[in-house]
Amino acid sequence: MDEELNRAASLAIELADVDSAARLHERLREALALPPWYGCNWDAFWDAISGLVPMPRRLRLQGWSDFARRLPEEAAQLSACLEALRETYPQLAPEVLRDA
Repeated sequence: MDEELNRAASLAIELADVDSAARLHERLREALALPPWYGCNWDAFWDAISGLVPMPRRLRLQGWSDFARRLPEEAAQLSACLEALRETYPQLAPEVLRDA
């Protein structure tokens, strides 16, 4: 089955109001349609984006600057997962745009 057929063209995730790791994972679960049993941790996020759910072709992270200032470790983890996806499975990886 062609993965491209299942990928959304674009998806925006609002991060400006995210104030905890738990809220971030909840937002990611909602936006990316992760399953209810998603583990809400970075290992589970990697498992999900690297084959469980189709990633959009373009992923816009809105409110990135405020989010990264408020939760720098979570921002670094999210960036690392998305970069690892680009390096490991470029055909699955979205173009990532970070809005202020």
